[in-house]
Amino acid sequence: MTAPLLELHGVSKSFGGVRAVSGLSFTVPEGAIVGLIGPNGSGKTTVFNLVSGILRPDGGTIALAGESLVGLHPHQICRRGVGRTFQIVQPFNTLTVLENVRVGAFRTTGDPDQATREAAAVLDLVGLAHKRAALPGGLTIADRKRLELAKALATRPRLLLLDEVMAGLRPAETLEMIELARRIHAGGVTLLVIEHVMRAVMSLSHRIVVLHHGEKIADGAPHEVARDPHVIRAYLGEEYRLA
Repeated sequence: MTAPLLELHGVSKSFGGVRAVSGLSFTVPEGAIVGLIGPNGSGKTTVFNLVSGILRPDGGTIALAGESLVGLHPHQICRRGVGRTFQIVQPFNTLTVLENVRVGAFRTTGDPDQATREAAAVLDLVGLAHKRAALPGGLTIADRKRLELAKALATRPRLLLLDEVMAGLRPAETLEMIELARRIHAGGVTLLVIEHVMRAVMSLSHRIVVLHHGEKIADGAPHEVARDPHVIRAYLGEEYRLA
């Protein structure tokens, strides 16, 4: 059995009187693609913010390769090998596409020429090499999503957190993003994926964790989760059928 790369145990987070995450435990094995799904407000993005250090848990433990991430700042967690995208893309709008990705490459090198080479290689991987001189404001939604992904990839993550990278994409663009995620995974990156495009996340993921009101209500293979009556009732709906 593959050892866990990411481990959450009994993690909780409240905002005032609202419990956003409650006693959450799950693992992400090294080399896996794990989907994190649930209704809006179920705590998914809060989990990403806890893992990446934007928020600190009220209780519980979060560990990467056996080392605690709790209390570390986001840049320290990034240095340990955790990259992430954001649901609302956040490019540096005054920098070119290449310069945006070059910022991430400086995580692993202080050499400007090496950073440029690494950024160019990432742009080639995500299909943006031909737009390296463009400014983010002129990109399509699909290309802005690719740029967000490239910025995270340039930090050379062991674990990549993908927050709705398929949201707002047309069907053909969604298929392209699924294939891109598979190429990234094939390159040795472990993925934890938040996604509302169910057929995409079900086909992409090795395992699915389902949240509802901040609690885990299911954790298993996609075909098992898709047939779980609690998941169907809380999120998928009776009309959902896994193709």
